[in-house]
Amino acid sequence: MKRAVVLLSGGLDSSVAIHLAKSEGFEVYALSFDYGQKHNKELECAKATALKVGAAAHNIVTLQLNLWGGSSLTDSAMEVEDGDITRTDIPMTYVPARNMVFLSVAASFAEAIGAQDIFIGVSEVDYSGYVDCREEFIRSMEETINKGTVMAAEHGKKIRIHTPFINKTKSEEIQLGEKLGVDWSLTWSCYRGGEKPCGTCDSCLLRAKAFSEAGVVDTSL
Repeated sequence: MKRAVVLLSGGLDSSVAIHLAKSEGFEVYALSFDYGQKHNKELECAKATALKVGAAAHNIVTLQLNLWGGSSLTDSAMEVEDGDITRTDIPMTYVPARNMVFLSVAASFAEAIGAQDIFIGVSEVDYSGYVDCREEFIRSMEETINKGTVMAAEHGKKIRIHTPFINKTKSEEIQLGEKLGVDWSLTWSCYRGGEKPCGTCDSCLLRAKAFSEAGVVDTSL
């Protein structure tokens, strides 16, 4: 069975991605990050989802991106702003170079276990404008990984970054997730770490819109 490293935040996108990788016959190795975010709601969901899909392993890597802040998700001096899904500027929730860091760690993990596949649930369609969710970045990162790993550069075992949702809307993801048996109650999207999702941040608004368009009940509420 081929191995795949799946970036699993515990959010909607990554949870569908790990179910998809499993359905495609991969032995999945979940990789999550405690990177200094203000709450651990997503990480708790990631643990539950990894267990549900029968991941071969679930590693949680500790980083301290909060040391320099620069994002309302990690900087105690910044508040998470209310959402605006019509915005065209980059929101304050953007964490500087986060996916670049995450994919670099995923490449290290993949090479160590002999996996040639990495899954990440990014999309260019229904997202908050983050530059590290764009296909141009992903393909460039894939090229860099294959130039910087012995497995690929010396032994010809190329690593592929799978982005199954890059051109899909969140509502399309949800419809796929329904077919794959994703338990939405084990996912968390809200940028604020309250008892219940706030319903007003960008992520909550995008999620509500997607479930409405998909005609699916969000069992996490």
